[in-house]
Amino acid sequence: MQLKILTVDDSRAVRIIVKKAFKTYNVELIEAANGVEGLAAASKETPDLILLDVTMPVMDGVEMLTKLKSDPGLKNIPVVMLTAEAGREMVLKIAKLGIRDYIVKPFKEDVLTEKVGRIIDLRPISDTPNKKKTLSDRCDILVVEDKPAIIEQIKRGFRNPTWQVHGVASTGETIDFCQKSVPDLIMISLSLPDESAYTLFRLLRSNMKTKYVPVFGLVVKTDLHAQQQAQQFGFTSIITKPIDYEDLETKIAKAINLDTSERYFAFEEDYLIVHVPETNSTAALNEVSSYLKPKIAEAVDNGYTRVIFDVHTIKSVNMSFIKLLVDSMGICKELTLSYSLVGNPNVASECKGFEESKDWVFYSSIEEAKSRSL
Repeated sequence: MQLKILTVDDSRAVRIIVKKAFKTYNVELIEAANGVEGLAAASKETPDLILLDVTMPVMDGVEMLTKLKSDPGLKNIPVVMLTAEAGREMVLKIAKLGIRDYIVKPFKEDVLTEKVGRIIDLRPISDTPNKKKTLSDRCDILVVEDKPAIIEQIKRGFRNPTWQVHGVASTGETIDFCQKSVPDLIMISLSLPDESAYTLFRLLRSNMKTKYVPVFGLVVKTDLHAQQQAQQFGFTSIITKPIDYEDLETKIAKAINLDTSERYFAFEEDYLIVHVPETNSTAALNEVSSYLKPKIAEAVDNGYTRVIFDVHTIKSVNMSFIKLLVDSMGICKELTLSYSLVGNPNVASECKGFEESKDWVFYSSIEEAKSRSL
Protein backbone atom coordinates (compact mmCIF):
# COMPACT_ATOMS: atom_id res chain seq x y z
CA MET A 1 0.00 0.00 0.00
CA GLN A 2 1.38 3.40 -1.02
CA LEU A 3 2.00 5.86 1.81
CA LYS A 4 1.11 9.55 1.62
CA ILE A 5 3.44 12.31 2.81
CA LEU A 6 2.29 15.93 2.87
CA THR A 7 5.10 18.48 2.61
CA VAL A 8 4.14 22.03 3.60
CA ASP A 9 6.80 24.61 2.74
CA ASP A 10 6.77 27.98 0.96
CA SER A 11 10.16 27.21 -0.58
CA ARG A 12 9.84 25.41 -3.90
CA ALA A 13 13.50 24.44 -3.65
CA VAL A 14 12.88 22.61 -0.37
CA ARG A 15 9.85 20.83 -1.85
CA ILE A 16 12.04 19.68 -4.76
CA ILE A 17 14.65 18.33 -2.33
CA VAL A 18 11.94 16.47 -0.42
CA LYS A 19 10.54 15.03 -3.65
CA LYS A 20 14.00 13.87 -4.70
CA ALA A 21 14.65 12.29 -1.30
CA PHE A 22 11.59 10.03 -1.58
CA LYS A 23 11.69 9.26 -5.30
CA THR A 24 12.95 5.69 -4.73
CA TYR A 25 10.31 4.92 -2.08
CA ASN A 26 6.73 3.76 -2.50
CA VAL A 27 5.37 7.14 -1.44
CA GLU A 28 2.86 9.64 -2.86
CA LEU A 29 4.00 13.22 -2.13
CA ILE A 30 1.41 15.97 -1.69
CA GLU A 31 2.63 19.57 -1.73
CA ALA A 32 1.36 22.76 -0.10
CA ALA A 33 2.96 26.22 0.02
CA ASN A 34 1.57 27.49 3.34
CA GLY A 35 -0.42 26.48 6.40
CA VAL A 36 -3.82 27.21 4.88
CA GLU A 37 -3.12 25.00 1.87
CA GLY A 38 -1.56 22.45 4.20
CA LEU A 39 -4.66 22.16 6.39
CA ALA A 40 -6.89 21.78 3.34
CA ALA A 41 -4.63 19.07 1.89
CA ALA A 42 -4.44 17.26 5.25
CA SER A 43 -8.25 17.21 5.57
CA LYS A 44 -8.70 15.95 2.01
CA GLU A 45 -5.88 13.38 1.82
CA THR A 46 -5.33 12.27 5.45
CA PRO A 47 -1.59 11.70 4.93
CA ASP A 48 0.47 9.20 6.88
CA LEU A 49 2.98 11.92 7.82
CA ILE A 50 3.36 15.70 7.46
CA LEU A 51 6.64 17.55 6.86
CA LEU A 52 5.91 21.06 8.11
CA ASP A 53 8.03 24.19 7.73
CA VAL A 54 8.02 26.61 10.66
CA THR A 55 8.34 29.95 8.85
CA MET A 56 5.78 30.52 6.06
CA PRO A 57 3.51 33.35 4.83
CA VAL A 58 -0.31 33.37 5.22
CA MET A 59 -0.20 30.78 8.03
CA ASP A 60 3.06 29.61 9.58
CA GLY A 61 3.89 26.08 10.72
CA VAL A 62 3.30 26.67 14.41
CA GLU A 63 -0.25 27.92 13.77
CA MET A 64 -0.97 25.08 11.37
CA LEU A 65 0.35 22.55 13.88
CA THR A 66 -1.88 24.05 16.60
CA LYS A 67 -4.94 23.70 14.36
CA LEU A 68 -3.96 20.14 13.40
CA LYS A 69 -3.75 19.08 17.04
CA SER A 70 -7.16 20.58 17.79
CA ASP A 71 -8.85 18.61 14.98
CA PRO A 72 -9.95 15.11 16.15
CA GLY A 73 -9.57 13.72 12.63
CA LEU A 74 -6.04 15.07 12.10
CA LYS A 75 -4.43 15.25 15.53
CA ASN A 76 -2.87 11.79 15.35
CA ILE A 77 -1.01 12.38 12.08
CA PRO A 78 2.73 12.42 12.92
CA VAL A 79 4.44 15.72 12.14
CA VAL A 80 8.11 16.41 11.47
CA MET A 81 8.98 20.12 11.62
CA LEU A 82 11.52 21.74 9.32
CA THR A 83 13.15 24.77 10.88
CA ALA A 84 16.06 27.07 10.15
CA GLU A 85 16.25 27.91 13.84
CA ALA A 86 18.17 25.42 15.95
CA GLY A 87 17.87 27.45 19.15
CA ARG A 88 16.64 25.84 22.34
CA GLU A 89 13.55 28.06 22.65
CA MET A 90 12.19 27.20 19.19
CA VAL A 91 12.82 23.49 19.66
CA LEU A 92 11.04 23.53 23.05
CA LYS A 93 8.14 25.53 21.64
CA ILE A 94 7.39 23.15 18.78
CA ALA A 95 8.09 20.06 20.90
CA LYS A 96 5.35 21.07 23.35
CA LEU A 97 2.85 21.12 20.50
CA GLY A 98 3.33 17.40 19.90
CA ILE A 99 5.71 16.89 16.99
CA ARG A 100 7.41 13.54 16.40
CA ASP A 101 10.76 15.02 15.34
CA TYR A 102 12.39 18.08 13.80
CA ILE A 103 15.05 18.74 11.17
CA VAL A 104 17.22 21.83 10.95
CA LYS A 105 17.67 23.40 7.51
CA PRO A 106 19.70 22.91 5.42
CA PHE A 107 19.48 19.14 5.61
CA LYS A 108 20.70 16.14 3.65
CA GLU A 109 18.28 13.80 1.90
CA ASP A 110 19.45 10.74 3.84
CA VAL A 111 18.83 12.54 7.16
CA LEU A 112 15.26 13.24 6.06
CA THR A 113 14.52 9.67 4.95
CA GLU A 114 16.23 8.25 8.03
CA LYS A 115 14.05 10.26 10.43
CA VAL A 116 10.85 9.68 8.47
CA GLY A 117 11.66 5.97 8.23
CA ARG A 118 11.66 5.74 12.02
CA ILE A 119 8.06 6.96 12.08
CA ILE A 120 6.38 5.34 9.07
CA ASP A 121 7.17 2.13 7.21
CA LEU A 122 9.05 3.45 4.17
CA ARG A 123 9.57 0.79 1.52
CA PRO A 124 11.78 1.14 -1.56
CA ILE A 125 9.92 0.81 -4.84
CA SER A 126 12.22 -2.09 -5.80
CA ASP A 127 10.76 -4.15 -2.92
CA THR A 128 7.40 -4.54 -4.67
CA PRO A 129 6.61 -8.22 -5.46
CA ASN A 130 6.58 -7.84 -9.29
CA LYS A 131 10.27 -6.87 -9.42
CA LYS A 132 11.89 -10.29 -9.34
CA LYS A 133 15.50 -11.18 -9.93
CA THR A 134 16.37 -14.35 -11.79
CA LEU A 135 19.21 -16.84 -11.40
CA SER A 136 21.19 -15.06 -14.10
CA ASP A 137 21.11 -11.75 -12.20
CA ARG A 138 23.91 -10.87 -9.80
CA CYS A 139 23.12 -11.38 -6.12
CA ASP A 140 25.42 -9.91 -3.45
CA ILE A 141 25.52 -11.75 -0.12
CA LEU A 142 27.38 -10.25 2.83
CA VAL A 143 28.62 -12.74 5.43
CA VAL A 144 29.54 -11.29 8.84
CA GLU A 145 31.79 -13.90 10.42
CA ASP A 146 35.04 -13.62 12.39
CA LYS A 147 36.20 -17.05 11.18
CA PRO A 148 37.65 -16.69 7.64
CA ALA A 149 37.36 -20.44 7.03
CA ILE A 150 33.56 -20.26 7.34
CA ILE A 151 33.38 -17.40 4.83
CA GLU A 152 35.49 -19.37 2.35
CA GLN A 153 33.33 -22.43 2.90
CA ILE A 154 30.19 -20.45 2.08
CA LYS A 155 31.81 -18.99 -1.05
CA ARG A 156 32.55 -22.51 -2.29
CA GLY A 157 29.16 -23.90 -1.27
CA PHE A 158 26.90 -21.98 -3.64
CA ARG A 159 26.21 -23.53 -7.04
CA ASN A 160 25.18 -20.31 -8.76
CA PRO A 161 28.22 -18.41 -10.14
CA THR A 162 26.29 -15.11 -10.19
CA TRP A 163 25.98 -15.15 -6.39
CA GLN A 164 28.82 -13.05 -5.02
CA VAL A 165 29.80 -13.67 -1.37
CA HIS A 166 31.56 -10.86 0.50
CA GLY A 167 33.04 -11.43 3.94
CA VAL A 168 33.55 -9.03 6.85
CA ALA A 169 34.47 -9.74 10.46
CA SER A 170 32.88 -6.98 12.55
CA THR A 171 30.01 -4.53 13.02
CA GLY A 172 32.11 -1.58 11.83
CA GLU A 173 33.14 -3.35 8.64
CA THR A 174 29.51 -4.28 7.99
CA ILE A 175 28.27 -0.70 8.30
CA ASP A 176 31.10 0.56 6.07
CA PHE A 177 30.28 -2.05 3.42
CA CYS A 178 26.54 -1.23 3.46
CA GLN A 179 27.21 2.51 3.17
CA LYS A 180 29.07 1.87 -0.09
CA SER A 181 26.86 -0.88 -1.52
CA VAL A 182 23.69 -2.41 -0.06
CA PRO A 183 23.79 -6.23 -0.36
CA ASP A 184 20.79 -8.33 -1.37
CA LEU A 185 21.10 -10.40 1.80
CA ILE A 186 23.17 -10.41 5.00
CA MET A 187 24.22 -13.46 7.02
CA ILE A 188 25.45 -12.79 10.57
CA SER A 189 27.24 -15.29 12.78
CA LEU A 190 25.40 -15.41 16.10
CA SER A 191 28.63 -16.41 17.83
CA LEU A 192 30.29 -13.02 17.32
CA PRO A 193 31.79 -11.77 20.62
CA ASP A 194 29.77 -9.74 23.16
CA GLU A 195 26.47 -10.57 21.42
CA SER A 196 27.41 -8.04 18.74
CA ALA A 197 25.28 -9.96 16.22
CA TYR A 198 22.13 -8.61 17.89
CA THR A 199 23.52 -5.08 18.19
CA LEU A 200 24.36 -5.20 14.48
CA PHE A 201 20.87 -6.45 13.66
CA ARG A 202 19.34 -3.45 15.46
CA LEU A 203 21.65 -1.06 13.58
CA LEU A 204 20.73 -2.61 10.24
CA ARG A 205 17.01 -2.35 10.96
CA SER A 206 17.30 1.29 12.09
CA ASN A 207 19.10 2.33 8.88
CA MET A 208 16.91 3.14 5.88
CA LYS A 209 19.41 1.61 3.46
CA THR A 210 19.31 -1.79 5.14
CA LYS A 211 15.93 -1.72 6.87
CA TYR A 212 14.39 -4.25 4.47
CA VAL A 213 17.47 -6.30 3.60
CA PRO A 214 16.85 -9.94 4.67
CA VAL A 215 19.12 -10.92 7.57
CA PHE A 216 19.93 -14.57 8.30
CA GLY A 217 21.43 -15.78 11.57
CA LEU A 218 24.25 -18.33 11.25
CA VAL A 219 24.59 -20.66 14.24
CA VAL A 220 25.70 -24.15 15.32
CA LYS A 221 22.78 -26.57 15.14
CA THR A 222 23.03 -27.47 18.83
CA ASP A 223 22.86 -23.85 20.07
CA LEU A 224 19.11 -23.73 20.57
CA HIS A 225 19.27 -20.68 22.86
CA ALA A 226 20.91 -18.53 20.17
CA GLN A 227 18.39 -19.75 17.57
CA GLN A 228 15.47 -18.81 19.81
CA GLN A 229 16.97 -15.43 20.64
CA ALA A 230 17.53 -14.63 16.95
CA GLN A 231 13.93 -15.56 16.13
CA GLN A 232 12.68 -13.26 18.90
CA PHE A 233 14.81 -10.41 17.54
CA GLY A 234 13.23 -10.84 14.12
CA PHE A 235 15.98 -12.39 11.99
CA THR A 236 14.54 -13.36 8.60
CA SER A 237 15.75 -16.95 8.90
CA ILE A 238 18.14 -19.14 10.90
CA ILE A 239 20.83 -21.18 9.14
CA THR A 240 22.48 -23.94 11.15
CA LYS A 241 26.00 -25.30 10.84
CA PRO A 242 26.98 -27.60 9.24
CA ILE A 243 25.25 -25.81 6.38
CA ASP A 244 22.80 -27.57 4.07
CA TYR A 245 23.46 -25.51 0.95
CA GLU A 246 20.41 -26.69 -0.94
CA ASP A 247 18.21 -25.57 1.94
CA LEU A 248 20.18 -22.31 2.27
CA GLU A 249 19.83 -21.48 -1.43
CA THR A 250 16.09 -22.16 -1.27
CA LYS A 251 15.70 -19.85 1.74
CA ILE A 252 17.79 -17.11 0.10
CA ALA A 253 15.78 -17.34 -3.12
CA LYS A 254 12.54 -16.95 -1.14
CA ALA A 255 13.89 -14.11 1.01
CA ILE A 256 15.07 -11.99 -1.94
CA ASN A 257 12.06 -12.87 -4.11
CA LEU A 258 14.24 -14.67 -6.65
CA ASP A 259 12.67 -16.43 -9.62
CA THR A 260 14.41 -19.82 -9.70
CA SER A 261 12.02 -21.46 -12.14
CA GLU A 262 14.67 -21.74 -14.87
CA ARG A 263 16.31 -24.48 -12.80
CA TYR A 264 13.31 -26.71 -13.35
CA PHE A 265 11.31 -25.46 -16.34
CA ALA A 266 12.35 -25.05 -19.97
CA PHE A 267 10.47 -24.44 -23.20
CA GLU A 268 11.84 -26.55 -26.07
CA GLU A 269 10.22 -26.71 -29.49
CA ASP A 270 6.55 -27.44 -28.72
CA TYR A 271 7.17 -28.79 -25.23
CA LEU A 272 7.35 -27.58 -21.66
CA ILE A 273 10.06 -29.68 -20.01
CA VAL A 274 9.84 -30.01 -16.22
CA HIS A 275 13.12 -31.23 -14.66
CA VAL A 276 12.60 -32.68 -11.19
CA PRO A 277 15.85 -32.16 -9.19
CA GLU A 278 18.11 -35.11 -8.48
CA THR A 279 18.13 -34.57 -4.71
CA ASN A 280 14.37 -35.14 -4.51
CA SER A 281 14.39 -33.27 -1.19
CA THR A 282 11.27 -31.75 0.34
CA ALA A 283 12.64 -28.22 -0.13
CA ALA A 284 13.40 -28.80 -3.82
CA LEU A 285 10.07 -30.49 -4.53
CA ASN A 286 8.20 -27.68 -2.78
CA GLU A 287 10.09 -25.18 -4.92
CA VAL A 288 9.09 -27.00 -8.12
CA SER A 289 5.50 -27.26 -6.88
CA SER A 290 5.28 -23.51 -6.24
CA TYR A 291 5.95 -22.82 -9.93
CA LEU A 292 3.79 -25.57 -11.45
CA LYS A 293 0.51 -23.76 -12.02
CA PRO A 294 1.94 -20.47 -13.32
CA LYS A 295 4.44 -22.25 -15.61
CA ILE A 296 1.88 -24.63 -17.07
CA ALA A 297 -0.52 -21.70 -17.51
CA GLU A 298 2.29 -19.82 -19.29
CA ALA A 299 2.74 -22.81 -21.60
CA VAL A 300 -0.95 -22.78 -22.49
CA ASP A 301 -0.92 -19.01 -23.08
CA ASN A 302 2.00 -19.43 -25.49
CA GLY A 303 0.38 -22.23 -27.46
CA TYR A 304 2.23 -25.24 -26.01
CA THR A 305 0.15 -28.40 -25.79
CA ARG A 306 2.60 -31.00 -24.44
CA VAL A 307 4.50 -31.40 -21.17
CA ILE A 308 7.37 -33.77 -20.38
CA PHE A 309 8.24 -34.52 -16.74
CA ASP A 310 11.90 -35.49 -16.64
CA VAL A 311 12.73 -37.49 -13.51
CA HIS A 312 15.57 -39.60 -14.90
CA THR A 313 18.11 -38.28 -12.36
CA ILE A 314 16.00 -39.33 -9.35
CA LYS A 315 17.62 -42.20 -7.44
CA SER A 316 14.79 -43.01 -5.03
CA VAL A 317 11.04 -42.41 -4.87
CA ASN A 318 9.10 -41.05 -1.88
CA MET A 319 5.53 -39.89 -1.28
CA SER A 320 6.41 -36.21 -1.75
CA PHE A 321 7.72 -37.06 -5.21
CA ILE A 322 4.59 -39.10 -6.03
CA LYS A 323 2.34 -36.27 -4.85
CA LEU A 324 4.20 -33.73 -6.98
CA LEU A 325 3.68 -35.78 -10.12
CA VAL A 326 0.05 -36.59 -9.27
CA ASP A 327 -0.66 -32.87 -8.80
CA SER A 328 1.22 -32.04 -12.00
CA MET A 329 -0.78 -34.53 -14.03
CA GLY A 330 -4.00 -33.18 -12.54
CA ILE A 331 -3.13 -29.65 -13.69
CA CYS A 332 -2.31 -30.93 -17.19
CA LYS A 333 -5.63 -32.79 -17.41
CA GLU A 334 -7.49 -29.73 -16.20
CA LEU A 335 -5.90 -27.65 -18.98
CA THR A 336 -6.20 -30.46 -21.57
CA LEU A 337 -2.44 -30.80 -22.05
CA SER A 338 -0.86 -34.11 -22.99
CA TYR A 339 2.04 -35.24 -20.81
CA SER A 340 4.79 -37.87 -20.71
CA LEU A 341 7.19 -39.18 -18.07
CA VAL A 342 10.93 -39.73 -18.52
CA GLY A 343 12.66 -41.84 -15.88
CA ASN A 344 15.22 -44.51 -15.14
CA PRO A 345 14.51 -48.21 -14.48
CA ASN A 346 14.84 -47.80 -10.70
CA VAL A 347 12.23 -45.02 -10.59
CA ALA A 348 9.88 -47.03 -12.81
CA SER A 349 10.27 -50.06 -10.57
CA GLU A 350 9.74 -48.16 -7.28
CA CYS A 351 6.67 -46.36 -8.64
CA LYS A 352 4.97 -49.73 -9.14
CA GLY A 353 4.99 -50.11 -5.36
CA PHE A 354 2.63 -47.14 -4.86
CA GLU A 355 -1.08 -47.32 -5.62
CA GLU A 356 -1.08 -43.85 -7.17
CA SER A 357 1.78 -44.59 -9.58
CA LYS A 358 1.63 -48.32 -10.30
CA ASP A 359 0.37 -47.79 -13.87
CA TRP A 360 2.75 -45.02 -14.85
CA VAL A 361 4.76 -45.51 -18.04
CA PHE A 362 8.25 -44.00 -18.28
CA TYR A 363 10.26 -43.28 -21.40
CA SER A 364 14.02 -43.66 -21.24
CA SER A 365 14.85 -40.21 -22.67
CA ILE A 366 13.29 -36.88 -23.59
CA GLU A 367 13.93 -37.66 -27.27
CA GLU A 368 11.97 -40.93 -26.99
CA ALA A 369 9.11 -39.16 -25.20
CA LYS A 370 8.95 -36.57 -27.98
CA SER A 371 8.98 -39.18 -30.75
CA ARG A 372 6.24 -41.27 -29.11
CA SER A 373 3.99 -38.22 -28.58
CA LEU A 374 4.00 -37.22 -32.26
